[in-house]
Amino acid sequence: MIISRLKQKLSNRFIRNFGWMGGAELFNRFSRLLTVVVLARVLNSYDYGLAAIVLTVIEFGTVFTLNVGISGKLIQTSKEDLDELCETAYWMLWILAVGLCLLQVVFAFPIALFYSETKLILPICISALMYLGLPFYAVQFALLNRENRLSVSALCNVVFGFGSNILTVVFALMGFGMWAIVLPIVIMSPTWIVLSRLNHAWRPSKPFTLYRWHEITNFAADVLGVELLTKLRANLDYLLIGPFLGVEALGIYFFAFNAGLGTSLSIISALTNSLFPHLCDVREDLTQLRKQYNSSLKASASIMIPIIGLQTFLAPLYVPLVYGQKWESAIPILMLICLSAFPRPFAESASILLRTVGETRVNLYWNFIFTIVFALVLLFSVRFGITWVAASVMIVHITALPIFTVWVSCFVFSKLRVSIG
Repeated sequence: MIISRLKQKLSNRFIRNFGWMGGAELFNRFSRLLTVVVLARVLNSYDYGLAAIVLTVIEFGTVFTLNVGISGKLIQTSKEDLDELCETAYWMLWILAVGLCLLQVVFAFPIALFYSETKLILPICISALMYLGLPFYAVQFALLNRENRLSVSALCNVVFGFGSNILTVVFALMGFGMWAIVLPIVIMSPTWIVLSRLNHAWRPSKPFTLYRWHEITNFAADVLGVELLTKLRANLDYLLIGPFLGVEALGIYFFAFNAGLGTSLSIISALTNSLFPHLCDVREDLTQLRKQYNSSLKASASIMIPIIGLQTFLAPLYVPLVYGQKWESAIPILMLICLSAFPRPFAESASILLRTVGETRVNLYWNFIFTIVFALVLLFSVRFGITWVAASVMIVHITALPIFTVWVSCFVFSKLRVSIG
């Protein structure tokens, strides 16, 4: 009986996809553990703060890459439209990549001026070169996900993550400072090009064309808006702590966030990346869509709740033991931030459901309202220190996200039922 149930679960495409993506993320987190231990003992909080600023800039830039709606549209579109949209997407990606590279280089100077730190200019400019590789692999990567070949995505994550972590350790021990965190990301970025092109045969076959570009941008605009707002919320605490409380306080907070919530967010990302193509397969069948969505929520709960709970309540034990006594002050912050993760996988799944059924505008409206509320709460709490910021992050998430998750389920399935009827 148990074996039969196990076989049934393993035959579920979502579980298999998550197995690949989640396994890759866990592998990377274990290799990342060594990296964080070395960084915690070699770097000071000021180096962490500088790295946090550069990585925040990179995070905003990557919103426009694989997470942008261009790739999402290729996953969601019908088979009949796929070839034409792939050709257009390829040339749109070239325009996007060059534009992003130039924009980040230009913004490096006002960012450095804002933080009164000229050391930020060069790493921000060099990291901008990563975007130029995007057109060489983004279409292939989207098609691999469309075909539910997430084993390739997992391989890309493992090679990129493991290589970056090893290089970070080497550079940190060589005394590279914040460059030990930034430089490996740039060096390992060609991983995505090589593995995506080796595993998918698609290549552009037409000259420059933007035929039906509006179909991609109409879908991408709302998705991009959601991704930007999500990324803004993910980095808003960093953006406020630096100017209000200083780079050293930002370094402590950045350490707490990554040592605590980093693993949970990686696994949540694996869940959502696995869920989108899984739901798109059945988006025309209301009964099957509801079944697969609900089963994904149950799978998320069974996986994430124990992981987040262990990370939170064992923090007083593993932080001083693994990272060193100097980071004990970060423990309360780490625990509060970890608690905010409990409702996140369910809200991310709800957001994916809206994208699957084409309700991207509804998702955008929600994210806009949530971001405004989140920003106002952080602006109030940052005056009282980083512990209050972490408490605010927890309170807002555990209050708002469950409401959103329940509402989306009611909205989507009741609307689809009416439209079918």
